[in-house]
Amino acid sequence: MKYYSTNRQAPMASLAEAVVRGLATDKGLYMPERIVPLSQEFFDGIDRLSFQEIAYEVARAFFGEDIPADDLRHIVYDTLPFDAPVVHVDGNIYSLELYHGPTLAFKDVGARFMARMLGYFIKNDNVNENDDCNVQQTGEVNVLVATSGDTGSAVANGFLGVEGIHVYVLYPKGKVSAIQEAQFTTLGQNITAIEVDGVFDDCQRLVKSAFMDAELNAHMKLTSANSINVARFLPQAFYYFYAYAQMKRMGKADELVFCVPSGNFGNITAGLFAQRMGLPVKRFIAANNSNDIFYQYLQTGEYHARPSVLTIANAMDVGDPSNFARIVDLYGGSHAEICSRISGATYADEQIAETLADTYERTGYLLDPHGACGYRALAEGLQPTEQGVFLETAHPAKFRDTVEAITHAEVAVPERLQAFLRGTKQTVEMTAEFADFKAYLMGV
Repeated sequence: MKYYSTNRQAPMASLAEAVVRGLATDKGLYMPERIVPLSQEFFDGIDRLSFQEIAYEVARAFFGEDIPADDLRHIVYDTLPFDAPVVHVDGNIYSLELYHGPTLAFKDVGARFMARMLGYFIKNDNVNENDDCNVQQTGEVNVLVATSGDTGSAVANGFLGVEGIHVYVLYPKGKVSAIQEAQFTTLGQNITAIEVDGVFDDCQRLVKSAFMDAELNAHMKLTSANSINVARFLPQAFYYFYAYAQMKRMGKADELVFCVPSGNFGNITAGLFAQRMGLPVKRFIAANNSNDIFYQYLQTGEYHARPSVLTIANAMDVGDPSNFARIVDLYGGSHAEICSRISGATYADEQIAETLADTYERTGYLLDPHGACGYRALAEGLQPTEQGVFLETAHPAKFRDTVEAITHAEVAVPERLQAFLRGTKQTVEMTAEFADFKAYLMGV
């Protein structure tokens, strides 16, 4: 399988090259040259397969030509020692709980998969022996990741202790929850947390600028673990197939609608890939908070990035979602085609809070602020004949103060999260200027 850039000015890349580079040399995002449909036989029997078995079959379609079957199976099974259950909430609305992994967020799937894939390439010398990769240095691979909350914790914990890899997590100072911050600032070892005096978009800009700086890339091997990396976003297709399998077991798989709380749009893009692979999804809903750039695009056909604003659903506080380029590429730039697949919704903090409180009072189901956006969009836009699944992307305890203040209900903090809070914060303070960030990395 070869990978091309959404800007179509860079050479085609192998899987190893695409994973190690992260971003193409023309600043585009890598896309697989083809999307392989899965067989009808697979879908006929999908409800009898485990999460790991389903994920392996999906992974084979993307990566089977480049990684031997036994190695790929090991990567997939080691990535997914946890469940992602579909839970009934109310009426024809279900929650796909993606917070049962080590850091209690959906990004555990993509981050753990990428860590194991990159570790595989390093172990098998795919990184150093490939001259086309434009990284001829020896030594460790340096992973740069910008986070608005959950990405940093998932990537840091996914890569913790992986030999030959050092991770730099860039996050906006004072703009992530205390629990989220503790999950990547207390680890040490091969994880460095960089506290940027700015917003998430500044962190993402610093990461992208680093990839484009020739001097910096001559100094050290750089790659990204954000959803711009194909090894991070493609595995997120796994749980869409698994959700379908669970709905099929319940006899609820007809007219299936997925609602995805959306920030950088890697999550919903993975769902769109799943649909292209044959997953029987009727349509998608992209749920935004007040950062409604994609929602406005759907309404007008015009895309206007703008500075992000802070909300209580902070992981979606993105003013220029990177994966928008992949969605445009997937549908040949057709606004009409995109609108036929995806509808949008946008909610202010007051509406998110209202949904959190009301849903808990009526059903007893405790949402997190991001899942609240997904639930509300289904509650408002689902047709009577449709079955809706929203992605509950993080455990409510990761936003404990916010959720408790809204619902007046105590949120139990799992021991895994409590352990992070007992750690000692270790960070490097950084301005939002690329010159300062580059100087720091050049000194590493």
